[in-house]
Amino acid sequence: MLKRNVLRKKTDFQSIYNRGKSVGDRFVVLFYRPNGLVYNRTGFLASKKVGNSVKRNRARRLMKESYRHLAEKLPQHAHYDFIIIARNTISGKKCAEVEKSLLSAMKRAGVIKK
Repeated sequence: MLKRNVLRKKTDFQSIYNRGKSVGDRFVVLFYRPNGLVYNRTGFLASKKVGNSVKRNRARRLMKESYRHLAEKLPQHAHYDFIIIARNTISGKKCAEVEKSLLSAMKRAGVIKK
């Protein structure tokens, strides 16, 4: 059974890119858009600029773990679609650094209150 909180369809990605907003930070770029559902949906991307497949998979794992820690801080009444993209500066960083970067991006986006 597929997880319902994961973005999969190309149309979902396109609508977030076209109608959503974005915020960049040191290690990640956050695209977000309210989705009107009762849960958040996420997509994690790492392009070839990040490095080979080992580095890209590590970057995705770091972003997923960072998001998992921050999911508790997200407001319960507002639900969003998130696309979190790794920058090439993420290579060799620790989970705490990536989490701090993602938290900063979410605060600047207004998703998490300061």
